[in-house]
Amino acid sequence: MPDANAAASTLGAAAAQSGRYFGTAIAANRLGDSTYSTIAGREFNMITAENEMKPDATEPQRGQFNFSSGDQIYNWATQRGMKVRGHTLAWHAQQPSWWGGISGSTLRQAMIDHINGVMGHYKGKLAYWDVVNEAFNEDGSRRNSNLQQTGNDWIEVAFRTARNADPSVKLCYNDYNIENWSYGKTQGVYRMIQDFKSRGVPIDCVGLQTHFTGGSSLPSNFQTTLSSFAALGVDVALTEVDVTNSSTTQYAGLTQACMNVPRCVGITVWGVRDSDSWRSSENPLLFDGGGNKKAAYNSVLNVLNSVGPTSSPTGGTTSASATPSTQPGTAKRIVGAQSGRCVDVPNSSRTNGTRVQLYDCHGQINQQWTLTSSRQLTVYGSMCLDAAGSGNGSAVQIYSCNGQANQQWNVNSNGTISGVQSGRCLDVWGTNNGQQIQIYDCNGQANQRFSLS
Repeated sequence: MPDANAAASTLGAAAAQSGRYFGTAIAANRLGDSTYSTIAGREFNMITAENEMKPDATEPQRGQFNFSSGDQIYNWATQRGMKVRGHTLAWHAQQPSWWGGISGSTLRQAMIDHINGVMGHYKGKLAYWDVVNEAFNEDGSRRNSNLQQTGNDWIEVAFRTARNADPSVKLCYNDYNIENWSYGKTQGVYRMIQDFKSRGVPIDCVGLQTHFTGGSSLPSNFQTTLSSFAALGVDVALTEVDVTNSSTTQYAGLTQACMNVPRCVGITVWGVRDSDSWRSSENPLLFDGGGNKKAAYNSVLNVLNSVGPTSSPTGGTTSASATPSTQPGTAKRIVGAQSGRCVDVPNSSRTNGTRVQLYDCHGQINQQWTLTSSRQLTVYGSMCLDAAGSGNGSAVQIYSCNGQANQQWNVNSNGTISGVQSGRCLDVWGTNNGQQIQIYDCNGQANQRFSLS
């Protein structure tokens, strides 16, 4: 097995050491490119749909939703144990053409219906939603979009609608040019978040797009911006990172700033290779057009690895009381509360490192788990449920029992099963056969609750 103290060799694994993610934007029409999909599948542990979940893609005709491309990306990501960030629900750009023919209360209702329709489809499946995108001018005033013209409370309405539509997902405001703390736009967004938090408007995070160009480079007060937003009680994330000519100092600097702020939960680069970027002529990403790692890649990886294992950026794990909810010694099924499916060893494999999954319960030996007095969950009598790491997104697999803490589990009174080594919970993002199990910060939601029966 790999040395647990060795530096991680991919961006996602390196970020997971400190409980964070490192993600990328994916385009469905590029997934057939083997170089593209191989890099994406290897390097990242959070995926954002580049265009496929935006309003024009998901509701091309009023009341007629189309999730085919969004679902393609979601399925591709979750089958590889990745989480997915939804982007975006309400925006002045990439609106369905029919939004252009309505205004006022009609448009307001269309926005509400759109949020309910899209979030209803993905309810319980996504880690984050960018609810509202790019609603401010550079001077900190509101952008005079058709949505703004429905009333100044439209952003609040969007967030309240989103919370009612899916109570489990984290709701974010996302914008560009809000990295410099002294900039008017940054201050305008800050005042809105401050107001929302003071009045109980549901908002969980702020996404800073972090598009650094020749005229907008890494500001010296970037960390101040992150920590100032975080002090309001929201998570922060760098959501669409790209940097002109992939400056190693800027990439390392933005990564270090995130690592220095406990509530900076992760970083997403806006594309895989330079050739996939919307700014391809500026070569702004971490892989060149041929799929080769650039110097900026190494600068980011080194910063991520320098942080090492720490507690969760949102304040540590929050597992329930470790009072066992079942007695040790009897073989039982582990049944997901959300899916009704069982934790299953694919094809009854007995190979070390086989990742466990959800599958229809059938009572065969590859779905029979015994909780031992030493808090192991064994299958076949001699193989243990094993966490392949301690960070968010680490795979859960079977491995020969060795008595180590990564093979010990607390079966908690609230239905969660948490790792003794990591404090994180068994977690699955999806309900279908074949969905892979991982560990993630405990949140008590249905996708983390299991019964031994």
